[in-house]
Amino acid sequence: MEWLLDNGWVLWLVLFLGLAAVETLTLDLLFLMLSVGALAALIATFAGAGLVLQVVVFAAVSLLMILLVRPVAVRHLKRGPADQLNNIDRLVGAAALALEPVTAHSGTVKIGGDTWTARSADGAPLPAGTRLSVARIDGATAVVQPAAARDADRPPPSGDA
Repeated sequence: MEWLLDNGWVLWLVLFLGLAAVETLTLDLLFLMLSVGALAALIATFAGAGLVLQVVVFAAVSLLMILLVRPVAVRHLKRGPADQLNNIDRLVGAAALALEPVTAHSGTVKIGGDTWTARSADGAPLPAGTRLSVARIDGATAVVQPAAARDADRPPPSGDA
C-alpha cells in the first residue's frame, strides 16, 4: 500500500489506459472523458499533489468533460444529413437473385456480392434464379419479393409525366 501511495502515478496511468481501451469498445465518448480526467490526475501527481487532491482533480475534470465537451463532440460526430442511410437501410430496394427456392421460412439470395438468408415477403414460394427485390431487412434475413412487385410499389421517378 505504501508503494502505491509513493507511486500513485502508476494507478492513474493504468486507469487512463484502461478507460481509453474501454472507449475503443463502446465508442460513446463517456470513457474517453473519464480517461482525460485520469490523465489530469496523472499530471497532478507529477505536480506534487496529494492523493485527495488527485481524486478531486480526476472527478472535477471528468465531470466537466462529460458536461461540457461530450455533448459538443457527440453532436459533431452525428452531424450529417438527416436522410443519410446506414448500410442495412441501403439494401432496401436493392436487386437480389434467388440462389435456392425462397419460401415464407427459408431460402438464400445474393444481394450485390453477398449471400443472405431470405424469406418471401408475402409467403409465396419463389423459385431459384428468380430476380427479386429486397422489401426489408429483418435481423440477418432479407425479406424479398419479385422485382416486378417492388417496382409497382415505387412512385415514378421525379420529372416523369
